[in-house]
Amino acid sequence: MPGPGRGLGPRGFLTEEEKKNMPKVNGALLGRILGYLKPYSLQFLLVFVTILLSAVVGLLPSIITGRIVDEALVGKNMRLLVQLLIMAFVTLTASQVISVLESYINAWISQRIIFDMKNQMYDHLQHMPHAFFTSEKQGDIITRMNTDISGVSSVISGTLSSIVSNIATVVTTLVALFTMSWKLAIVGIVVIPLLILPTKSVGKRRYQLLTDSQAKNDEMNQLINETLSVSGSLLVKLFTREQKEYERFVDVNEEVTQLALKEQNSGRWFRVVMGMFTQLGPLLIYFAGGYLIISQADAGLTVGTITATVSLINRLYRPVESLLNIHVDFTRSLALFTRIFEYFDMPNPIQSPENGKKPDVTDADIVYEHVRFSYDSEKELLRDIDFTVPGGKMYAIVGPSGSGKSTVVNLIPRLYDVLGGRVTVAGVDVRDFDLTYLRSQIGVVTQDSYLFNGTIRDNLLYAKEDATQEELDAACYIANLSDFIANQPEGYETVVGNRGLKLSGGEKQRLSIARVILKDPKILILDEATSALDSITENAIQEALEALMEGRTSIVIAHRLSTILKADRILVVKDGVIAESGTHEELLDAGGVYRELYETQFRKILEMEGDK
Repeated sequence: MPGPGRGLGPRGFLTEEEKKNMPKVNGALLGRILGYLKPYSLQFLLVFVTILLSAVVGLLPSIITGRIVDEALVGKNMRLLVQLLIMAFVTLTASQVISVLESYINAWISQRIIFDMKNQMYDHLQHMPHAFFTSEKQGDIITRMNTDISGVSSVISGTLSSIVSNIATVVTTLVALFTMSWKLAIVGIVVIPLLILPTKSVGKRRYQLLTDSQAKNDEMNQLINETLSVSGSLLVKLFTREQKEYERFVDVNEEVTQLALKEQNSGRWFRVVMGMFTQLGPLLIYFAGGYLIISQADAGLTVGTITATVSLINRLYRPVESLLNIHVDFTRSLALFTRIFEYFDMPNPIQSPENGKKPDVTDADIVYEHVRFSYDSEKELLRDIDFTVPGGKMYAIVGPSGSGKSTVVNLIPRLYDVLGGRVTVAGVDVRDFDLTYLRSQIGVVTQDSYLFNGTIRDNLLYAKEDATQEELDAACYIANLSDFIANQPEGYETVVGNRGLKLSGGEKQRLSIARVILKDPKILILDEATSALDSITENAIQEALEALMEGRTSIVIAHRLSTILKADRILVVKDGVIAESGTHEELLDAGGVYRELYETQFRKILEMEGDK
C-alpha cells in the first residue's frame, strides 16, 4: 500500500465530480456486487485466512529482534543469537510465501470475476437494439467493456484485500505494541497525524497537475490518431500540411513535458519532509525509552523492547494512512460497479417473445399497416405508412435524402420497432416472430458494406458456417467475384483488412452481396446495394441479383433508374409518408414527387451512363 511519500495522487480525497456523482449506497447495490463474489466465497475465505496469518507472522521478526538485543547480545549468548537469526529468517521467508499465496488466490479470483462480467456484458450488448449503437459512443462501449470491468481486478485484489490486510495489520500491531509497552506505543501513535495531513494537501496539488497532464496527453493522442491514421495522413499529404502538423505536435508535446516536470517536482521536497517525519516517530520512541530506562521510571523496559517497538511502529504507519482513506477507496469502487451496472440496466425493448412464431415466409406478403415511427419523442419520422408488398414481388422505394427510406425497411428485421401500427410478414406481426428465426429469413445488403478484419473466406462463412467450397464458389460466381479471388495469390485466404480497406468499394460490395447469396434468405432487402459499383460491374451482377430475387419477396432502395424500372411497383417516400405509388409510367404521368426526382436525379444518371 502507498505510504508516506508515495501515492500522492487523489487517493486521499474525492474530487468535486466524484462527490457530485457519488453512488447511493444501499442494500440492493451491495447485494448485487456480492452476487459476483458469492461463487468464490471459499477462495475469499482462504484469502482472509492467509491475510490474518501473514499479519501475525509479520510481527515475529520485530519481536525476535527485541529478543536478539536483550537475550543474545546483552546476554552474550552466541548460540541463542544464531537460533534467533534462523528463526527471524524462517519467519521472513514464511511471510513472503504466504504473501505470494495470497496474491495468487487474489489474482485468480479477480480474473475469474472479470471473465464472468465480460461474458455477461458482451452477451448483453450483443442483444441490445440497433438504436443503442447508433446513439452510444463506440469509445464508451469499449471503455465499459474493457477498462471498467478490468478495473474490478483492482477492487478485488486491491481495495477489498487491502482493507482486510490493513485492518489485520493495525490490530495485531497495536496489540503487540501495547503488550510490550503502552507508554512507548502512545508516543509512536502521536506522530501519525503529522504524516497524514501534509499528504492530503500535496496530494490535491499533484492531482491537479496529473489532471492537466492527462488532458494534454489526450489532446496529443487525438492529434496523433487524426494525423497518423490512414485517412488522416492522406489528408495531410494532399493538403501539404506536414510542417504545420509537426509544429502543432511540438507545441502540445512541450506542454505535456512541462506539466510532467511540474508533477514530478511537486512531490520531490514533499518526499524529503515525509522521510523526516517518518523517522521522527522512532526518534521520539528512542528518546522516551531512553528517558524511562535512564531515570529508572520503568524497571521492566529493556533496550530490546525499544528496538522491537521502533520496528513495529514503522509497520503501523502505512496501513493507518490507508484506512483513513477507506471511504475514498470504497466510494470509487462502488462508482466503478455503478458504471458497469448502468449498462446492464439499460432496457432492451427489442427482444424475442417467449414461444415466438416461426411461420413459413416463402412468397409471403409484407404488409405495413398505418405504421408510425420516431427516433425521439420530438418528431415523427414516419407517419401512417401503409402498403403491401405481395409475396414474390420486387418493390422499389425512392425518395429524397433523409425521407426515411432506410428506416422503412429496417422495421422488417426489427432493427427498430414501430411506435404505432404494425408490420406483418405472412400475416404475423414481426414483433411476434422468434427474433432469430425472423432475421435468419431476411438478407440485407446495405450501402456501407461492413467486413470483418479477416479473410474473404471468413467473411463469407459469417453467413453460413458450414458452407462447402462449392457453395462458396457458386455465391462468388453469382456476385461476379470469382475472377477477383482467382487473381489473388492467397485466393479465399486473402485478408481484407480493417473494415475491408484493402478492397475497393466495388469489391467490398460484391463480397457483401455474395455473403447474402450464401445465406439464401426468403426476403431480400437491398439498401442502395449497387451504389459502390461502376456501371460495368453493376450490369454484370444485375442479372444475378434478379435471378436471386426470383421467387423471393424483395424491397430495393434504389438510386439508379435501371433498377427502379425493373420493380413491380415503385413507392415514393417523402416527409415520412408514402407520397406516391405506382409504375414508372404512372408516376411520371402523375407529375408529382417522382417526376421531380426523375428530372433532377434519375435522368441525369441515365444520360451519364448512356454517354459511357
